[in-house]
Amino acid sequence: MNIVGISACTVGIAHTYIAQKKIETAAKKAGDNVKIETQGTIGIENELTADEIAQADIVLLAVDVKVSGEERFTGKKIVKVTTETAIKSPNKLIEKLHEVIKE
Repeated sequence: MNIVGISACTVGIAHTYIAQKKIETAAKKAGDNVKIETQGTIGIENELTADEIAQADIVLLAVDVKVSGEERFTGKKIVKVTTETAIKSPNKLIEKLHEVIKE
């Protein structure tokens, strides 16, 4: 499964990057391809390309704030959670994404 997404927390520092790492680790463990864009205090990093978004089976938004560029995902299946959910239960979150894709 191809997963793309964004992580962003209210402060834009720690939780943004911790969520990104946890999601990427859990997705790779499940055998998925994954790329998570971060939107933090220093701006957008690891920016998703139009091609990566087009090839994605699902979009994961692990966010606590409004993010920029959400319109890029129009027409895609989107799952939105808090960064806390992504940090505390990344494996369950990836399982949930697999369930959503099967629906």
